[in-house]
Amino acid sequence: MSPVKQNIITAMTDDKEFLRRAVEIAGSGISTGGGPFGAVITKEGKVIAGSNNRVVLDSDPTAHAEILAIREAARLTGSHELDGCVLYASCEPCPMCLGAIYWSGIKRVVYASGRQDAASAGFDDELIYNEISLDPSARRLSFIHLEDDEAGEVFKKWVDYDGKTPY
Repeated sequence: MSPVKQNIITAMTDDKEFLRRAVEIAGSGISTGGGPFGAVITKEGKVIAGSNNRVVLDSDPTAHAEILAIREAARLTGSHELDGCVLYASCEPCPMCLGAIYWSGIKRVVYASGRQDAASAGFDDELIYNEISLDPSARRLSFIHLEDDEAGEVFKKWVDYDGKTPY
């Protein structure tokens, strides 16, 4: 077998193994009061973080499995940049988690169930997917844009600040 084909087979086997772990975390989270979602993050073929959904347990609407795993991975690596990491999720990430994945620098996501599966279980994000592309004035939530000269000054201060860490 060629080395390239062997690497592809190994990667697919690892993907299945890590995805299975995310699904197991999702299932175990249900019995402890969490939602049916799990995620793990790997780096260089090793799990460095993982979590189940804890929205209700933590009274935190942002405590999705992917978000919590990203927070843990960032803390453990000491960096907000998670390039070189892979996120495995029991379900296709929601819009919030997708945004966090992009911001973290993760370049690869492997997931099991699709958003339609989540919707049929009561977790329908279609409204949010649709709302994101709308002009703020056309959204169902009230978005009010008030001009503030000092708000622009904050960005100017950031641009001019020599000690910043870009992200």
